[in-house]
Amino acid sequence: MLGRLNHVAIAVKDAKKAAKIYGVAFGAEISDAVPLPEHGVITVFATLPNTKIEFIEPLGDNSPIAKFVERNPDGGIHHVCYEVPDILAARDTLVREGARVLGDGTPKIGAHNKPVLFLHPKDFSGALVEIEQA
Repeated sequence: MLGRLNHVAIAVKDAKKAAKIYGVAFGAEISDAVPLPEHGVITVFATLPNTKIEFIEPLGDNSPIAKFVERNPDGGIHHVCYEVPDILAARDTLVREGARVLGDGTPKIGAHNKPVLFLHPKDFSGALVEIEQA
């Protein structure tokens, strides 16, 4: 059911600036900054040979990551994202096993234009987990 690691997300004040070192020092391809109003963030991806690093910055004061960035002004790992072949089946299995889905349980369209859900960090050893339809 669990697929490959899609990305690790790092919450920062300035996503484009934070991603720059990955392009300069490591030669990673750096995406354009893309606002995702439904999620309250701006995203920039650094593409590596085996995964991606997603830099997320708050989009406005009401962003769900604004307080995280305030508490971690130098940035910090925010979540990990795994691919799943069927997001609804994965959600249902996770809920049956006691995991909590954040929000109302309805997938939203994420940064890759695919359905995503977030899972409560207390159910995953303190890590916020995102699952994305593969």
